Amino acid sequence: MRVLFVCLGNICRSPTAEGVLRHKLREAGLLEQVQVDSAGTGDWHVGKAPDARTRVAAQRRGYDLSQLRARQVSVEDFGGFDLILAMDESNLANLRSLNPGKSVAEVDLFLRRYQLQLDEVPDPYYGGEDGFEAVLDLVEQACDALILEIKGRL
Repeated sequence: MRVLFVCLGNICRSPTAEGVLRHKLREAGLLEQVQVDSAGTGDWHVGKAPDARTRVAAQRRGYDLSQLRARQVSVEDFGGFDLILAMDESNLANLRSLNPGKSVAEVDLFLRRYQLQLDEVPDPYYGGEDGFEAVLDLVEQACDALILEIKGRL
């Protein structure tokens, strides 16, 4: 199975989700069976590491994002992934407009798919440290539900 997380710049929310899911897959013994990646709909940060605040918050919880680098989502991703999960409605709309139409990928809103209390993962970029912690809380909950879905698909 192949999972792609998508946010705007690929330096906060989507790399957080990538790192959390990788960690949880490793703990579940499923890392070898699932490909995980992240991307942004924008190109401002291509090649850059996740935001320092994102890395610090993730590290406090045992997630290592140090090897991740931002990239922009591409048309090819729709044929290369089974599941493409957007962090918010704006990025979901961007993905839908980019979708070539004959894709194998299911494109969905990450939190809504797993029926959490919010539909969108809020962008912490312009806020304080508490925003990065809140993103981790939401992503961890949604990744737990995603792991259950993955187990059901494998």
